[in-house]
Amino acid sequence: MNLVDLTAHEAGDLLRRREISAIDLVNAVLDQIEQREPTIRAYITRTPDDARRQAAEIDRRFASGEELPPLAGIPIALKDNLCTAGIRTTCASRILENFVPPYDATVVRKLRESGAIILGKTNMDEFAMGSSTEFSAFYPTANPWNPAMVPGGSSGGSAAAVAAGEALAALGSDTGGSIRTPASFCGVVGLKPTYGRVSRYGLVAFGSSLDQIGPLTRDVTDAALLLAAIAGHDPNDSTTLDWPVPDYREALRPDVKGLRIGVPREYFVEGMDPLVAQAVRQAILKIGSLGASVDETSLPNTRYALAAYYIVAPAEASANLARYDGVKYGLRVPGADVWEMFDRTREVGFGPEVKRRIMVGTFTLSAGYHEAYYLRAQKVRTLIKQDFDRAFQEFDVLAVPTTPTPAFPIGARIEDPVAMYLTDVFTVTVNAAGIPGLVVPCALVHGLPVGLQLLGPAGSEETLLRVGYAFEQSGDWRTTHLP
Repeated sequence: MNLVDLTAHEAGDLLRRREISAIDLVNAVLDQIEQREPTIRAYITRTPDDARRQAAEIDRRFASGEELPPLAGIPIALKDNLCTAGIRTTCASRILENFVPPYDATVVRKLRESGAIILGKTNMDEFAMGSSTEFSAFYPTANPWNPAMVPGGSSGGSAAAVAAGEALAALGSDTGGSIRTPASFCGVVGLKPTYGRVSRYGLVAFGSSLDQIGPLTRDVTDAALLLAAIAGHDPNDSTTLDWPVPDYREALRPDVKGLRIGVPREYFVEGMDPLVAQAVRQAILKIGSLGASVDETSLPNTRYALAAYYIVAPAEASANLARYDGVKYGLRVPGADVWEMFDRTREVGFGPEVKRRIMVGTFTLSAGYHEAYYLRAQKVRTLIKQDFDRAFQEFDVLAVPTTPTPAFPIGARIEDPVAMYLTDVFTVTVNAAGIPGLVVPCALVHGLPVGLQLLGPAGSEETLLRVGYAFEQSGDWRTTHLP
């Protein structure tokens, strides 16, 4: 048995039966990291000594007969925009290269309380601005299926770590597809929860009305376990929903009878890889064969979503990143006066994509342009949400592609921002509307994974996990196709 190939719930069962130890599991994953990191480069910061100490403590607690939560002893990776007390949090940016937070993000605290073992911090597009993990200030991450390809972004390091056996599960963040695109490209499961379902306290902000933290895992069961561990109201985040947290694993059953699946025609567009479209349609037909009804529907304002997103998100980024001025924390480059210090610090500290988005956002918020651009984009966002609201009166779940293509070669789009932004054409609507989205692997196209994206109304994670689980159990994706 190769321990690095286990899912989190499989490993958890073995730990409880005392058939493996947490230290053996952690050491196996750390060995895998040593072997694969020279090629994959999924991590920015690794904490092997801390991981071994945590594992030893979990083994002691198991030996004492203590009943521990489902994630106890499971090695997990964290995207490097989640604050971790005593462990640097860089956001893959030079401006925070040596920043060590004094506190844990709420999701990190909850994972620690659940007994999960933190392996380190994963690579990402700088400040989560990108779709390929090529915009890291340190190095790009490679796709474990083919190291010449991108892993998707911005949570590419987390997805690649899970796919490569360098973690049994991971957390990412999703502002416009940053969990779901890497999940699709790397052949893992990715869940972007309802906005407010998971606390953002301690998540370094990109777009505050769009950001959400979620799991990247090997299967749907693990996604349910991680969501249950991190979800819930948080007094430190006023946007969190005061809803009870169900046992998401109870929703998992290979039965979709009676569910209504909608297929929006706007998500199958000219220019997408026809093999991707075919694979997704076949996956939807498979769900229909399991007992769900499947019908076409329309979300007419989808065509405006990408343009609206790339006004709203950069505007919020411009406001959020104004705090990086060299005064309070992070990089400081001295100047003749405070204004020159601001300029020099930001010039050296921010990478090209971050600067591009700050400039776009600052322009759209500036006097004379706010109403023409930002306010209009927010109105489009309302129309997109209304489209979803109407669709969910008729359907329980919408099934769509995740990306127009499989993973593309490293370097292929980095000089073409528009081509890079088009990667997000099927994912940004979800963040604009604040609804949840689940990606499950459904096929190989050109030898690379493709993900089916399932969307539901706010708070419908249980239904999405049920459909994703039924689809997953109907095939042999994991046993046949792990790289």
